Parts: sequence; structure tokens; C-alpha cells
Amino acid sequence: MLLPKKVKFRKVHRGISKGLAIRGSTVSFGEYALKVLDRGLITSRQIESARKAITHKTKRGGKLWIRIFPDKPVAKKPPETRMGSGKAPTDHYAAHVKPGRIVFELAGVTEETARKAFATASAKLPIKTKFIIKD
Repeated sequence: MLLPKKVKFRKVHRGISKGLAIRGSTVSFGEYALKVLDRGLITSRQIESARKAITHKTKRGGKLWIRIFPDKPVAKKPPETRMGSGKAPTDHYAAHVKPGRIVFELAGVTEETARKAFATASAKLPIKTKFIIKD
């Protein structure tokens, strides 16, 4: 699983998410890519699950790039805990994505294999995605 080695602050505010992704919105490394259509958080577990699905479908062929990194700590209170007494400890880390962001890129496989791999990976993610080909 992807985790930051060190963070400046242990807990962060949720923040607001508006606008479209400007950076990371074009296919830079591979031939095929998976682009996000909604906004939201993708946890490190979901990224890892999608990565494993892609490598399984491609039979470890080709090269895969992960274009997002989960650097936002998400706090969660334990179950059956009363409210109050401060902010909860960090439960997991997530990547904040906006519409248009490229999540995965793939090269060295056929288009059919890439489509199947990304279809399986998109089922592991909580956000709508789209398959795109480098122009």
C-alpha cells in the first residue's frame, strides 16, 4: 500500500473540491490511460486493489504508471465512541482527485488487453472512470 513516509501535519481539514484537474490530465508516459470523471477521495487500499487487478489482467506484461499518490490523512473515530473529545486519529490515507485526472497509464500491451484491465480496475474504484488512448 502507498503511504507517505513523513507528513508535515498529522491531521488535515477536509477542504473543498471544486474545478477540474489541470495538472495530470494528459497521457504523459504510456499509450493507454484511465481518466477520472467524478471528484472524490481514492484510498490507498483502492489504488492497490486496482493496481493488482491491472497486473493480473495483463499477466505482468507491459509497464504501469500510477499517477496519483494518497497523501491526505483521513481521520475516523472508533465505533461506539461518544462524540467530542477532539479530532480522531488518522485511520488511512487517500488521494484527492478531480474530474479529468489520469489515475493509471499503461504501455506495452494491446488495446484489447488494456481495455479489459482498466475495466476491472475501474470496478475497484469508487469513482466513474473512462478509458482513453494517447493522441
